[in-house]
Amino acid sequence: MAGTNSERTMIAEGPVVILVNPQLGENIGMVARAMANFGLAELRLVDPRDGWPSETARAAASKADHVIDGARVFDRLEDAIADLNFVYATTARSRDGFKPVRGPTVAARTLRQRFTAGERTGILFGRERWGLSNEEVALADEIVTFPVNPAFASLNIAQAVLLMSYEWMKSGMADEAETPFQAVEQTPATKEDLFGFFGHLEDALDARGYFRPADKRPRMIENLRSVFTRRAMSLQEIHVLRGVISSFDRYRRKENDDND
Repeated sequence: MAGTNSERTMIAEGPVVILVNPQLGENIGMVARAMANFGLAELRLVDPRDGWPSETARAAASKADHVIDGARVFDRLEDAIADLNFVYATTARSRDGFKPVRGPTVAARTLRQRFTAGERTGILFGRERWGLSNEEVALADEIVTFPVNPAFASLNIAQAVLLMSYEWMKSGMADEAETPFQAVEQTPATKEDLFGFFGHLEDALDARGYFRPADKRPRMIENLRSVFTRRAMSLQEIHVLRGVISSFDRYRRKENDDND
């Protein structure tokens, strides 16, 4: 999306991110940054080990100050989710119980549907070392888990938040294949443009004795042309290449002048 930062809309909506007993300020800051990257803004902390506020967290948030400044602290998880209608608990481990288990894509779509319907939703993330307890998972409505390497399933808390935040933003896109910017539109070259380039290139190579021995010249030209016709070139690309060739000529003339 083109434009200056002042022209860009800050997206700040969606589910609440709840960190249960987070340990390091750096991790909280990186969570805030991941949230801001994908349009989430409401962060809640349950009994942060090193207290709050945290300048370490602010530094690691890399200017996601609106998330850090708006963070709320609770002593108990029950209080942190009391005003929410629907909550997911993230976990990498199988849990006893009867809660539905969703992948991140389905979970994000569910959160989007409930958000659109006016519900307040949240996602629980556990401690850096061992995640959420069974009692904490029991307070959620459903479980979300990530398709990770089963032999190495542990995610950094900021990575887990990043994955869910990304899926949340993707769930609101009209086209999941859309990108924030596109390559500059270019004019397709005509065959006349291409033939002119070939002549320019071959003249420059002739002047430098490239086509040797002479009997191999036709084959060498054929190979060169094959390289540049492998894909449809744009007029702008041809201009760039001809500029390169012209610079060879200018350098040769300068070299001759210096030797006079």
